Amino acid sequence: MRQQGDPKLAARLRREIEGEVLFDAFSRGRYSTDASFYQIEPIGVVLPRHDRDLVVALQIAAERGVPVIARGGGTSQSGQSIGDGLIVDTSKYLTNISVDPRARRAVVEPGVVLDRLNAELQSHGLVFPVDVSTASQATIGGMAGNNSAGSRSIRYGIMVDNVAGLEVVLAGGERVVFGRLTQITHAEARATALASAVLRIYEREADELAARVPKVARNVAGYNLDRVGTGTHDLTPLLIGSEGTLGFFSRIDLILQELPAHRVLGVCHFPSLRSAMDATRHIVRLEPTAVELVDRTLIDLARSAPQFQRSIARFLIGEPEALLIVEFSGPDLGALETEIRRLRELMGTLGFSPSTCFVEALDTALQNEIWAVRSASLNIVMSMRGDRKPVSFIEDCAVPLEHLGDYIDGLLEIFRRHDTRGTFYAHASVGCLHVRPILNLKSEREVRAMRKVAEEAHAMVRAFKGSHSGEHGDGLVRSEFLEPMLGPRLTRAFGEIKDLFDPRGLLNPGKIVRPPRMDDRALFRYKPGYGSLPLQTALDWSEWGGLTGAVEMCNNNGACRKFDTGVMCPSYRVTLDEQHTTRGRANTLRLALTGQLGPAALTSEQMRETLELCVGCKACRRECPTGVDMARMKTEFLHHYHAAHGLPLGDRLVSYLPRYAAAASRVPWLLNARNQSRLLARAGERFLGLSAKRSLPAWRRDIFDERAMRLATRNSEPVSRNPQHETRDSQPATYAATAGPTDGPEAVLLVDTFSRYFEPENAQAAMRVLTAGGYRVILAAPADHGRPLCCGRTFLNAGLVDEAKVEAARLIDSLAPYVDRNVPIVGIEPSCLLTLRDEFLALLPGPAARALAQRAVLIEEFLNAEQNAGRLRLPLAGLSFTRALVHGHCHQKAFGVMPAVERTLRLIPGLRAETIESSCCGMAGSFGYRHVDVSMKMAELSLLPAVRRAGADTLVVASGTSCRRQILDGAGREALHPVRVLDLALGTSAGFGLLGFGLGALESRVTG
Repeated sequence: MRQQGDPKLAARLRREIEGEVLFDAFSRGRYSTDASFYQIEPIGVVLPRHDRDLVVALQIAAERGVPVIARGGGTSQSGQSIGDGLIVDTSKYLTNISVDPRARRAVVEPGVVLDRLNAELQSHGLVFPVDVSTASQATIGGMAGNNSAGSRSIRYGIMVDNVAGLEVVLAGGERVVFGRLTQITHAEARATALASAVLRIYEREADELAARVPKVARNVAGYNLDRVGTGTHDLTPLLIGSEGTLGFFSRIDLILQELPAHRVLGVCHFPSLRSAMDATRHIVRLEPTAVELVDRTLIDLARSAPQFQRSIARFLIGEPEALLIVEFSGPDLGALETEIRRLRELMGTLGFSPSTCFVEALDTALQNEIWAVRSASLNIVMSMRGDRKPVSFIEDCAVPLEHLGDYIDGLLEIFRRHDTRGTFYAHASVGCLHVRPILNLKSEREVRAMRKVAEEAHAMVRAFKGSHSGEHGDGLVRSEFLEPMLGPRLTRAFGEIKDLFDPRGLLNPGKIVRPPRMDDRALFRYKPGYGSLPLQTALDWSEWGGLTGAVEMCNNNGACRKFDTGVMCPSYRVTLDEQHTTRGRANTLRLALTGQLGPAALTSEQMRETLELCVGCKACRRECPTGVDMARMKTEFLHHYHAAHGLPLGDRLVSYLPRYAAAASRVPWLLNARNQSRLLARAGERFLGLSAKRSLPAWRRDIFDERAMRLATRNSEPVSRNPQHETRDSQPATYAATAGPTDGPEAVLLVDTFSRYFEPENAQAAMRVLTAGGYRVILAAPADHGRPLCCGRTFLNAGLVDEAKVEAARLIDSLAPYVDRNVPIVGIEPSCLLTLRDEFLALLPGPAARALAQRAVLIEEFLNAEQNAGRLRLPLAGLSFTRALVHGHCHQKAFGVMPAVERTLRLIPGLRAETIESSCCGMAGSFGYRHVDVSMKMAELSLLPAVRRAGADTLVVASGTSCRRQILDGAGREALHPVRVLDLALGTSAGFGLLGFGLGALESRVTG
């Protein structure tokens, strides 16, 4: 039995390679899973820094008799990238790309991510056309090892059709080269010997190959022996799809294609899955680029996901049971439009009314939205909550098109027989159906049902002369079914080939050759006896069946590893460490919660390090298709961690700020001294953990209180003190300051701690804008007549859940009279206001919190909604600025608020609002003071370069106080809250005298 975490092996690897060596239990746990349902703890993990490291690591492993498992993005769905051995992760460092545009070739290292490659190729008008749905995280090495395909394989083929050569490192560290790469180096004797031996096997088994290999467009089962042919020593086709069992790819020579000038889509709606499948064989005669199936389950799940709701509404008519997404591409847009008309006519010929069953998408934006939904299919279907989830084990089957309808009918009957149902999506054009039966793999009974479903489904596929491996490979889940499909002669031949390349069986053992049973529960993520340790949670996790259920929503597909689109995950984008992905954090939490890392793992220092760089941006809450909310999970963790270890002084100072802010504001000169003294700044860094490299927000004398409210609204109705309505429990009425027309519609202004004490100009501007719009503004006041109201965000950030509950209860009670009257609760600071819509529901679940959440809106949302309803009457004038460059706060992005921000700014005549495509700014409250270097790297990904490029005619706008501080520190530009920009455009300039500078001075500050 091999020793997991072998210290001697780890020590030698650290001495002899320059890359990273990770042998601790937490790292091994993070690498024990991929996107399959298996979990196997490795001996350790190596991240080679260059190809020499790769060779040396394989040599050392061979000397020690240690298996080696190649890993890229860890997105394999069949268990290919996990195993009891040394995991070699290429995704961080082995990412070099060399492009020859004239020859339409690219030579890449195995860790290159497909989307990154295509982004580089785009400037040359080229593309690598094997478009897997996980393109934002899948590596080329993994795709080559898996023989991946994609939506457009009907036009471009699969991976084996698009690779011209390979450089391969064998188990002992020896390099061999095949294909076109032999022209760059030379053909070694070892490569020639291997090729000669494989050719002899091919010639011996040619008749069996002809008889047994399925004649379908999608077949990646076993080794591609049938692709070898005679008269060549190029084993590239054989190695593609070998799943790391024959050699470790170190360089891959890719065949590129011209980037299509135009694409058009048609979305065909069908009343049943069968009718969609029957239509497919007619549609493919039109020679489309792709034909993709989406079923009703996926449609409904996508409609419930915030990031897809708007998109689905744009291309869905009625309640279809299935959609076929049909694409045509080419150089001539007119010709493509003709093809779309032919498709429309075909739908009519098949008996489906084009007016109710067909949507065409000619513009690129809509096409991208449609493809985004289809590409996310896997993750969308995995967003089901509870122990029963769609399971990948028969999802790769491919059958001839003429049998596709009968195959679906047969599957439905099998599911009925075994008391389950399935989710369906497919590469319909090539008969490859991704179907996932819904099962609970924690149940022995349902694991037995899985076995029966697999055997019966594979038998049906064989009867239809199809393949059980159409795209995602064999791995642990399908390798044992190779012999029933291909016969004993070919499986013995595969064993011979394995032994030629890897005589000691050290390369990814158990895949393709000599596999274990697919239903061996010792290999499962949910092994016999799996369960949670006792834990009294601080937050409400009942929606997921408990905290462990929420963590288990992570399906390991790795969408959080993307780094060139969207907003997650900012810390991974700068570190490229698996530890700092949402997936890595979720896996570590799951292992700790279930006792697999020891009884005290949840409150350990290693767990704190795992979650330390989570900035609480909530990007995962929105962009993770299964809705893993790591920010909330971090709050829960910190609650238990600080209970066990105590709260550091720096955390206490930041978290309790709302409690002492009123007193501190009376002596701003004392607290601001730190910013003028290097000695005090260094002392603060040592004792509080707040970096001396940054200045802290300056305390103000002119805080926002009722006096400031009167000044802010001096051109409107006087501020008055009006009683609130009686509270629900009939306590004595409290009084709140109000301003604006007495007969205007009411709006409660919730002024957060930072707007009150550090940036009162934002609250003043909000008052002026709302009263100028004709609203009667009520300043939110505490029902207990005590200190100002607070959302509790600073307490949540430190895991002080009990203190946050105190603040939430005060706020809910104080605002209840307005909530009962449906008065909007309007906030300025996103992290504060959106806490009412999110964390309050987990802090104090119940009707009062839900009612408040429904009424709580950011000021930009409120103004946009009022404008849409025709009620907004703001007298806005033009500005000297013609452009507003907008950075969205992370929580605004997570809750889909950014469109409202843009539309509100566009109310200003002549102002063009453009949102920066950026992730987290990197400040995130106190995070930017504790992790300055990581913080600035996050900002430099896109935010700060965009701000620096902005000209003098451009306003920089950001709703978040942390975001504005980061922009000022990193780019030297002052960013304004959107409400201040609106205030500028009111044309009264009433507030600017209060701020100490006029419009000209403001312009000089915001343009740097």
